[in-house]
Amino acid sequence: MKVPFLDLKAQYETIADEIKTGIDEVISKTAFAGGPFVAAFEENFASYCATQHAVGVSSGTSAIWLALAGLGIGPGDEVITAANTFIATAEAISFAGAKPVLVDIEEATYNIDPAKIEAAITPQTKAIIPVHLFGQMADMDPILKIANAHNLFVIEDASQSHGAEYNGQRAGSLGHAGCFSFYPGKNLGAYGEAGGVVTNDEELASRIRMIRDHGQSKKYYHDIIGWNARMDGIQGAVLDVKLRHIENWTEARRANAKRYNELLANNPAIECPGEMDYARHVYHIYAIRTGEREELMSELAARDIHSGIHYPVPIHLQKAYKELGHSEGDFPIAEKCAKEFVSLPMFAELQPEQIEHVANAIEEITQNVPVD
Repeated sequence: MKVPFLDLKAQYETIADEIKTGIDEVISKTAFAGGPFVAAFEENFASYCATQHAVGVSSGTSAIWLALAGLGIGPGDEVITAANTFIATAEAISFAGAKPVLVDIEEATYNIDPAKIEAAITPQTKAIIPVHLFGQMADMDPILKIANAHNLFVIEDASQSHGAEYNGQRAGSLGHAGCFSFYPGKNLGAYGEAGGVVTNDEELASRIRMIRDHGQSKKYYHDIIGWNARMDGIQGAVLDVKLRHIENWTEARRANAKRYNELLANNPAIECPGEMDYARHVYHIYAIRTGEREELMSELAARDIHSGIHYPVPIHLQKAYKELGHSEGDFPIAEKCAKEFVSLPMFAELQPEQIEHVANAIEEITQNVPVD
């Protein structure tokens, strides 16, 4: 039985008529760059995130960079974030002109360890970017407490956590800004590149809107130096259609994760992801951990079961960030997890028999693997 890692076609087939209608409306009104379809999505997404404002932009990377720029963070500043994240988090800090300062993670959540943040703060620190990795939010209360004590901004990187919750509060709504990627494979994915920033700060939202559109306050009147980071009209329309379905898809993902947990719980060769008491995990990624990753992935592939790794090399060990001066051993938990993660197939349309097939295959492959 073939089990794909992700099946975007299966999702599309359930909403094809709605998508075609939405795209046709954009084309008929020739509202291709920004415009009413993006504005409608912004309003609906802000409501979904329980924030006052949402600003559609060109990508999740742009969203983080624009949030930083909108808050005035730039050269000479430092921004604290997690050592294990997709490089876009650090890239956005760098492109704002600031320096990424990395912190190790909690082994239970794979998110930034609040207990390690304070030691990383310097007089140059201006913000903290907690990354809600794999679909579970970071432990925000202690992070916000530290930020308030040191007068720091908090920008949530919620690129993998659309609809995730922390003690009932939606991802993106707790910090000064929340940044989302709508890359096609995300829980809420566009049909191309797109991103968004949510915030309760009207002035920040206004500034981000200006920066994304060449610094214009109105057409051809440029109050600040900006950039072209607008969201396409077609992406706004597609996302607005998908937003109507995201809660059903999220509950399906959660049910799939629960079934994986039930089937894999007694396998001593692997560790399943945990959901914290404060969290509503949305399982963008269902990542198990094992000390025998290469063998497991190879044998799964031989059975036509597709898996992945998120992410094999932490930021501090990437060649692009060698100037930060880190070496192996600096962030041991991030490094350990990076060597052990295996991402299993996870999407809302995943069928029970596919989950059982994956779990049975893992059991067969690992039954003779020695346990440390």
